[in-house]
Amino acid sequence: MRRAMSGILKRKFEEVEASSSPCSSLRESDDEVSCSESGDSSDSVNPSASGPFTPNSILKREKRLRTRRVHFEKVTVYYFSRRQGFTSVPSQGGSTLGMSNRHSWIRQYSLGEFALEQERIHRDMLRDHLKEEKLNSVKLKLTKNGTVESEEADTLTAEDISDDDIDLDNTEVDEYFFLQPLTTKKRRALLRSSGVKKIDVEEKHELRAIRVSREDCGC
Repeated sequence: MRRAMSGILKRKFEEVEASSSPCSSLRESDDEVSCSESGDSSDSVNPSASGPFTPNSILKREKRLRTRRVHFEKVTVYYFSRRQGFTSVPSQGGSTLGMSNRHSWIRQYSLGEFALEQERIHRDMLRDHLKEEKLNSVKLKLTKNGTVESEEADTLTAEDISDDDIDLDNTEVDEYFFLQPLTTKKRRALLRSSGVKKIDVEEKHELRAIRVSREDCGC
């Protein structure tokens, strides 16, 4: 009997001790806070009493990210000599344009100098393109759209077209600039002017075979 009473008292003592723990009762509301085992620890709801809680500033973090930028000071341009290509398939003919394996010289520009150089190059290319258009227009006029022969039209070249015959000043270089396909005759002239003395004619036959195979397979 005494042993049974001691067992009951022991269970009641354990229940009272458990109910007196601050972690035993849980609030059923939405803002429930968990109990910490140590008085020194803290969470986001109950900051530590040792010092004020200071969250990280989002503005400072964005400011740090904005300062991480890449700045360019110079532009290095590598120049390569022109060689026969063997790397592309033009719509007709051969004598494709390529470049040598190693660069021939190097030049450095500031950003402003490089922008001016690009504008000058594009302007020269645009001038040549407008002269070609004017030349074709004059030839069509002399030959009456190709219906008659004209010795004058056969001897005309782009060098015969002056800058006064084209409207270069009223043309926006950046809006009008684009790469133009070159005829086989022009590609040969560019290769010869670059020092290519002998043009491999086998490339022309290889390119013709590639174009025929593309037509057969539907490319």
